[in-house]
Amino acid sequence: MKLTFWGAAQTVTGSMHQVEVGGRTYLLDCGLYQGRRKDAFERNSHLPWSGSAIDAVVLSHAHIDHSGNLPSLGKNGFDGPIHATPATMDLCRTMLPDSAFIQVKDAEFVNKRMARRKRLIDDALSNEAKALYTPEDAEKVLRQLSAVNYHQPKQVGEGLEVEMYDAGHLLGSAACYLKLKEGGKTVRLIFSGDVGRKNLPIIRDPEELPEADYLIMESTYGNKLHKNDELVANKLADTINRTMARGGRIIIPAFAVGRTQQIVLLIHQLCKQNRIPRLPIFVDSPLAVNATEVYRAHAECFDPETDAFLKDGSDPFGFSMLRYVRDVAESKGLNDLRGPMMIISASGMCEAGRILHHLRNNISDPRNTVMIVGFQAENTLGRKILDGASEVPIFGDLTRVRAEVVRINELSGHADQGELLKWMQPFAKSLKGVFLVHGELDQSTALAAAIRERYQLDVVIPKRGDSAELR
Repeated sequence: MKLTFWGAAQTVTGSMHQVEVGGRTYLLDCGLYQGRRKDAFERNSHLPWSGSAIDAVVLSHAHIDHSGNLPSLGKNGFDGPIHATPATMDLCRTMLPDSAFIQVKDAEFVNKRMARRKRLIDDALSNEAKALYTPEDAEKVLRQLSAVNYHQPKQVGEGLEVEMYDAGHLLGSAACYLKLKEGGKTVRLIFSGDVGRKNLPIIRDPEELPEADYLIMESTYGNKLHKNDELVANKLADTINRTMARGGRIIIPAFAVGRTQQIVLLIHQLCKQNRIPRLPIFVDSPLAVNATEVYRAHAECFDPETDAFLKDGSDPFGFSMLRYVRDVAESKGLNDLRGPMMIISASGMCEAGRILHHLRNNISDPRNTVMIVGFQAENTLGRKILDGASEVPIFGDLTRVRAEVVRINELSGHADQGELLKWMQPFAKSLKGVFLVHGELDQSTALAAAIRERYQLDVVIPKRGDSAELR
């Protein structure tokens, strides 16, 4: 029995871990690596093996850094089942075709700009932007999805059984409890996926898992402690009021799935409490619109606070000031509107999609505010904005940053160091070893030290391609 770590190893994105047992090969997640365009394309398009070498995939949740390279896997010969919760399946049905569409359109846009600059033909061809996969590739792999309900063990294949527990990170997210069986021996492995936090809007809290032998755990915020969650409403209201007072716009890059719905719900609550004035609010992302419909269809995943909206007969994700935008022409038309407004658009790390157009049109105006509400990986546009760059590249052009930049980190769907230590406590005594993934090296290193001190466990921070035998 063997693990090999191919993604989210000493970095945050591209979650992908290989499990070998009983002569079969399985994947835990198959996510997109995000970063510099050229590096990301190389990493995502060149898989470590042929897709036909993989027997099945266990998918923790639908976020693109966990699911987004499944179409590439299928394109490279994978035709096995992809096991996920029903809510994760429904989210993937909206997210993967959207990811493909955005890649195709962004490649077309970049190539048109290169042509307009009248580059030499050979140079233009050598630098031609390409889409990683097409909508047809995405639709094909979606037919391989297979449902796994929470708390109902399922045989994934020879030598591997999985049981899903609510991870409290995203609608349908799961911590995966795996039983590996080979030669009469059973090894229990927990793959955390992304661990959520208590009291997050909309979804239920993370569940407690049974004892296990090994743990693969995320470490996104392994060296941080989140601030008081109650501050988020105050910070959001203050930012909106301050920006409106100077006649500006609030531009929010937000993950279309999860974070957008959280922001909408919080603004709905602020409106009901009369803590912010009336202003037009646009959710400009077809994916966010579709994902919100999936959220409405899976009320069984809601926490009591969100259930209260439904019991009152109101829509948590709809109110009079809010408008969802699908049409491209309507999206472009937002730039012609006058006066204060809020635009929530994807992608959350500002790497693709309509948010790039809104940033290009608004980031140089000092009246405006760019509100960062989620994690920004190294080398992404969102990270450059957050780190205070005076100029940032948008569609290949350097653009001055004059807008106010505000960070609201209290909505993070990732547990901090203290929450991760507490989450693993029920099964820590049974563990033989821990593997920390999905974190930049400083975060993983700090969390490893904390785990060793509290639980006296062997902790490894694997590099890409590292393997470990499970005994």
